Amino acid sequence: MKHGRNVILPLLLACCYSACSVDRTNGLIITKVTCDYRQNPLLVATETPCFGWQVQAGKKNQGDLQSAYAIEVYTEVEGKETKVWDTGKVPSGQSQGVSYTGEEILLPAKAYRWRVKVWDSSDRASRWSEYGTFRIAPADLATTAKWIGAIDKKDSNIPEGRGYHGVSIHSETGQRWQATHPLSKRSIYLRKEVPVNKKVKSAIIYISGLGHYELTLNGEKLGNAQFDPMWSDYDKTIYYNAYDVTDQLEKINAIGVLLGNGFFNQQGGRYVKMQVSFGPPTLLFKMLITYNDGVVEEINSNESWKYSLSPLVYNDMYGGEDYDARLEQEGWDTSGFDDSKWQPVVVQTAPKGQLKPQTTDPVKVVETYTAQSIRKVGDAYVFDMGQNLSGFPKIKVHGKEGDVIRLTVGENIYEDGSVNQSQSGSPYYYEYILKGGEEEVWHPRFSYYGYRYIQVDGAKPEIVGDLLSGSSPGGDETIPVSKVDDPRDIPIIKEIESCFVYNSSARTGHFNSSNELFNDAYRLIINAIKSNMHAVFTDCPHREKLGWLEQVHLNGPGLFYNFDLTTFAPKIMQDIRDAQLPNGLVPDIAPEYVVFEGGFRDSPEWGSTSVILPFMYYQFYGDNSLIVEYYDVMKGYVDYLSSTATNHIVSHGLGDWCDYREDQPYGVSHNTPVPLSASTHYFMVVDYLVQAAEMTGNKEDHARYAALKEEVKAAFNKEFFNEQTQQYGTGSQASNAMPLFAGIVEPEHKEAVLENLVKEIEEKGYRLSTGDVGNRYLFQTLADNGLNEVMYKMHNHREVPGYGFQLQFGATTLTELWDPRAGASWNHFMMGQILEWFYKSLAGIRMEHESINIESITNDGHANSYQTVTIAPQVVGDLTYVSASHETVSGTISVDWRVEEGHFIMDLSVPFNCQAKVYLPGEEDYEIVQSGTYSFRKKNTPRQ
Repeated sequence: MKHGRNVILPLLLACCYSACSVDRTNGLIITKVTCDYRQNPLLVATETPCFGWQVQAGKKNQGDLQSAYAIEVYTEVEGKETKVWDTGKVPSGQSQGVSYTGEEILLPAKAYRWRVKVWDSSDRASRWSEYGTFRIAPADLATTAKWIGAIDKKDSNIPEGRGYHGVSIHSETGQRWQATHPLSKRSIYLRKEVPVNKKVKSAIIYISGLGHYELTLNGEKLGNAQFDPMWSDYDKTIYYNAYDVTDQLEKINAIGVLLGNGFFNQQGGRYVKMQVSFGPPTLLFKMLITYNDGVVEEINSNESWKYSLSPLVYNDMYGGEDYDARLEQEGWDTSGFDDSKWQPVVVQTAPKGQLKPQTTDPVKVVETYTAQSIRKVGDAYVFDMGQNLSGFPKIKVHGKEGDVIRLTVGENIYEDGSVNQSQSGSPYYYEYILKGGEEEVWHPRFSYYGYRYIQVDGAKPEIVGDLLSGSSPGGDETIPVSKVDDPRDIPIIKEIESCFVYNSSARTGHFNSSNELFNDAYRLIINAIKSNMHAVFTDCPHREKLGWLEQVHLNGPGLFYNFDLTTFAPKIMQDIRDAQLPNGLVPDIAPEYVVFEGGFRDSPEWGSTSVILPFMYYQFYGDNSLIVEYYDVMKGYVDYLSSTATNHIVSHGLGDWCDYREDQPYGVSHNTPVPLSASTHYFMVVDYLVQAAEMTGNKEDHARYAALKEEVKAAFNKEFFNEQTQQYGTGSQASNAMPLFAGIVEPEHKEAVLENLVKEIEEKGYRLSTGDVGNRYLFQTLADNGLNEVMYKMHNHREVPGYGFQLQFGATTLTELWDPRAGASWNHFMMGQILEWFYKSLAGIRMEHESINIESITNDGHANSYQTVTIAPQVVGDLTYVSASHETVSGTISVDWRVEEGHFIMDLSVPFNCQAKVYLPGEEDYEIVQSGTYSFRKKNTPRQ
């Protein structure tokens, strides 16, 4: 048993190491206040929101913890600010998830202000925080507002169902999709003018424009979201957004909305992955204007609005966009515009889904890239933008009216230099028709693609060659910059950039080390995650864009270490609930826009996300709300798997998808039995359900599933374990790693199974044979059993299979397969499980499942619970330093260690109201340090 003791203040630890504080300013300063994990949200989805805060501690608070808090909530009543909740001083260390428990019900659409103060363990109080604000979401959005558009679904001739996967346009079914009413997939403008004759106290817009919308007020775009509202199963859930326009209203106000299709109305055209439509483009709009005299006016979408066809003549998630600038109507979204030729809108049949406030961070243009080189290829020009990403080009161009520019984007190029879409879905392109005159700036609105290269047909740049020093990847020759020698009278591209579009959830992690290969792998994986982090975690940003679920839990720790998923993970769980079938099956994709067959719809490794994700959320945030809210989903899925089992063995699915075997193509598991993988996940979700039942107080379920867990374990060992060889399944790496990770192996056999796993790795020359599913279990089994040197050898090389191999081919994002030459996507993050090892093992930042209770910290002896982490860095291979940070809900934890002159030196920063159990390399005992900055030094033990 390991022993530890509290370190409340910095100590000089003789013989082993020292801990010394770094000076800070005195006092506690509350730096961040959140309501339901968001700052100043306009849409709170519950009448009992949860409050949270972060604190910056001063010098006097080194090693300190929170002992109490006080919260006040205010609102305006009859023109006077009134306090609606005052907790008083509450003895507690809780700084996240503090629920509103006031007697007064918080009213929909009403504005509230709140603030907090805290006390430290010496009963010293902070100042009050700055005020945070929030509004409860409206309860009656669709009672007075109406869904409006150009045509109703019943008149659109849209095929029903979700079975349209890769349908040929020449087939009978394909012809049905070709025969839909033209208006049913056409982008439209909608407008309404609103006079305001009194002084405005507040004005809030609530809007859902399906599939996606762009909202303007008096000619100015509101917000910077790119694809709102977020994708969902529109038969179950429809999201809406809110905008505060109090300071933007004028005497006459023009409301303008541009609508596009998105996945709400995926009718196909060009490249067809799948087709599904919930109806033609549609708008629901409400603006609540509160005047200074207390009168509230509603502006709703209804028959009084007008519409016109927009210049966006084609938009499709799998085809691209075409924009005819000649069709632009200058001033269409400003007051006084002559809309006499516009048509009255059609009041449409409402979509089936339940309206819900979008509480997840939106997708935005977060980064931009300029061209690294320009090459002339035939009559076209190919721009190397230097980074593979999810997004679209933005151009500034000058030319004549009617000139047509085509932008074809792709991850790779053919030998002749032209753009190659063979592995990413073809044809996909953007077309822009110039209006002529001055320089024109344009980018797509409602479609994106995964690409690095942009092929421009119908226009020419002003220069060609390498715009940065050195040659572009794959080229041996450096071409100097020169003016374009192209006599054609075609438009001139003045500027071009790539817009990197992804979910704007905050970045919470950073990693760097002395190993450049690891740093490059980290960069590849992070860029692939960003490229596939949209309304869902997609598998790839081009040919599919679907929410394949397995990567969410198999890469889960890496996602949680690096991104704020406090609001994103609940959205994923809502997608899972909406996708779950009545029999409990959780499909492989959510939302389930298309119904696949076999393992591509029903694979336990994929559906298990429904059970595992809520526990990862709890592990990283100390928040069990997803376990409580989705307990029925978890139980339903476990019961479904039980219904498919024979003698407690589940045998269906894809297994260790894309595992590596040089003599076999990628796909369903080659090296490991599918039933072994499926049954491992069956055991794990039963195990988690037992914990969930205990956490939620379901005693009968706890007893039932605890017994089932033991039965599944016994059946698994009987079916897959060979006592003579001490191996599971085929003896592959995944075969032995999965049961070891899951805790299925009986204690008396664990050492032998682990030895066989290492032996198999050694026989393969320290090369892995796992894939999408087996990676995490292999990596973590080695790390959790002190075999980090084996992990290091497995990954510190540039051969296939391995992360370093991809770098040799110029990859800037993680590729789908270990060998990028195999013809699959160059922008997948599903193989990125090594991020967990970077943080959890190399940096040693380990998030605890539960907090540690510390007694007698406060003056009154009140027991508190604080966020706890374990810091246990591993010095392996030839690493000489690692630097990593992770922002928890309480603040940022940072670890910087280095090996210098025979000593291990580590600088550690722990945020206020947190504590860390610190294990130095080679030590079995730990020390507990609390909120502060510390330095540790220890004589380094030579590695064997």
